[in-house]
Amino acid sequence: MAFDVSRVRAAYPALADGYAYLDGAAGTQVPAAVIEAITRAYRAGLGNAGGAFPASGRADAITRACREAVADLVGGDPAGVVLGPNMTTLTYRMAAALARTWRPGDEVIVSRLDHDANVRPWVQNAGRAGAVVRWAEVDPATGELPSAQYADLLSDRTRLVAFSAASNVIGTRPDVRAITTMARAAGALSYVDGVHATPHGPVDVRALGADFYATSAYKWSGPHVGAVIAEPALLDSLRPDKLVPAPVTVPERFELGTLAFADLAGVTAAVDHLAALDDAAAGPRRQRILASMAAAERHEQRLFAVLLGGLDGMQHVTTYGKAARRTTTAYFIVAGHTPRQVAEHLAARKVNAWNGHNYAWELTGALGIRDGGSAVRAGLVHYNDEPDVIRLLEAVAELA
Repeated sequence: MAFDVSRVRAAYPALADGYAYLDGAAGTQVPAAVIEAITRAYRAGLGNAGGAFPASGRADAITRACREAVADLVGGDPAGVVLGPNMTTLTYRMAAALARTWRPGDEVIVSRLDHDANVRPWVQNAGRAGAVVRWAEVDPATGELPSAQYADLLSDRTRLVAFSAASNVIGTRPDVRAITTMARAAGALSYVDGVHATPHGPVDVRALGADFYATSAYKWSGPHVGAVIAEPALLDSLRPDKLVPAPVTVPERFELGTLAFADLAGVTAAVDHLAALDDAAAGPRRQRILASMAAAERHEQRLFAVLLGGLDGMQHVTTYGKAARRTTTAYFIVAGHTPRQVAEHLAARKVNAWNGHNYAWELTGALGIRDGGSAVRAGLVHYNDEPDVIRLLEAVAELA
């Protein structure tokens, strides 16, 4: 299976500015095909959904195509793809809908590994319902989220287990299937944050056993659109707040207000772009996605070995996260420099990297680094190449 990173990079206009874009964990750049798809949608003319005229029909067709594309990306059902502005907004909507059935004494399990968008909506809604919040803890030495602890956390009062398929700062990939299997055996639903996992390899929500799987297109070369994928029958069992005349159908009943139709066209183009990352991939789009994302993952992991090996080889650098399975995301501090100072130094060397907690609020607290500015994050995605990595390593070495 081929992966031609030069060909991939040529698809991204922004990469021509000479910077090493190692900030992909916060949002990727977009290929020309996505920009052009959004532009075409606007140029053709769009109306609101459900109208009798062609511009409205184009919006409806774009929405259908987007649901199909997202379903192909993660292995879900198009009729169970809920679209919205971002994962955080959609998770708050889902939390509010699910919490309507919670009663005092019910239990919700959240994880200290997660981005706060998969923590606070559940904690806040549990508080309003009188439900008990239980915490799955991270091993601070390794960054692992041990799945065995869920056997002790789960009970017949557990209503929901929320956790991440990959940490957005240290990259840890928990055993999703093991946790969802235990949750289902206890009669609980699982809500899996796949925002950071989706860009870094093939995804199959059914194989993962996730009742709800959340993702954001801007993390995988698309525009700022979020999605939650679930079985249509499960969505149909929920009654979210909505306007009286708004659709009662699934998944539309969860999509408050008008969707950003042109951006949805960009989401479809992004999925098609991902499906073509492996230039030897063939067959239906889902099949091409699986092959291409596997090829991209191998490419990223090869680069990550260089990046992590280089950082760990510097005495003035401390890295966080030693999980056996992880995405290509490095989180580190440099002795004698605050994370912000390191990020500013990297920016002066034309390297884009983030500093701070990156909304991994509980995790950075558990690691004991949040009050000191947390750490620096450098994340690899499929369009990064070895010169990007070498530039970062050389810049960090200068701070010895």
